[in-house]
Amino acid sequence: MRLRERRGMDKEAQSFWPTGHAKEFLPVPRNISLSHTAPSRAVLARIVTTGMVALALAGCSRRGEIDATGGIVAVRSACPTAAVPAYTGDITLFNPAQSRDAAAIDVVADITNLRSTCTDGAQFYTEASFTVNARRSDASVARQVTLPYFSAVVRGGNAVVAKRVGQVTLNFAAGEYRASAQAKAGSYVDKASASLPADIQAKITQKRKAGDADAAIDPFAQPDVKAALQRTSFELLVGFNLTQDQLKYNATR
Repeated sequence: MRLRERRGMDKEAQSFWPTGHAKEFLPVPRNISLSHTAPSRAVLARIVTTGMVALALAGCSRRGEIDATGGIVAVRSACPTAAVPAYTGDITLFNPAQSRDAAAIDVVADITNLRSTCTDGAQFYTEASFTVNARRSDASVARQVTLPYFSAVVRGGNAVVAKRVGQVTLNFAAGEYRASAQAKAGSYVDKASASLPADIQAKITQKRKAGDADAAIDPFAQPDVKAALQRTSFELLVGFNLTQDQLKYNATR
């Protein structure tokens, strides 16, 4: 499954760099498929939501359980979730560049320690920070390596509504094989666009009694509820901005 491109900057979501990280807005490449990191090898797998907040809570009830009032407890992410798509979390540079021999590997880098914070206001502001660790094969002299990375806001699991490309610079000291650097990305998402409509919330949390016609119906399986959940779901994805050859190398090695 391909991530669908939305033309231009979506008014409901923006991807940007925090102060000191401003970069040019670039369109999403039409010929790239991104998949979330998951045990499945599917091209696009659903991101498991972290950072959950409650729409309705009752004691220690969990999502899908019936609370003391007879309503379904609904727990979902109100803020965009940050994640690294599969095959974009590492990058390999070769010397010479066209070679793919193990002996020609020059620099290998990976994204790790991805963390995100979310600020609730008129808009949801998500800021993601991460570490880039790199290793080189020749440590004879000091060297600076600059790598491109992207941040993209994805709506409903497959529609890219905003994307930006930035750079992270690694400084290798003479005699050192390893280097690390920190980087950040951020996004604003309109709160109304990321919130479930009142009628959908009411349908999920309405009281249900044993014997009622709808008591055995899972509200999350209803088409209008599923569509609303997808429509109000936003994610902030970060990864290395790979060429097609680099992406193929990651996916097939």
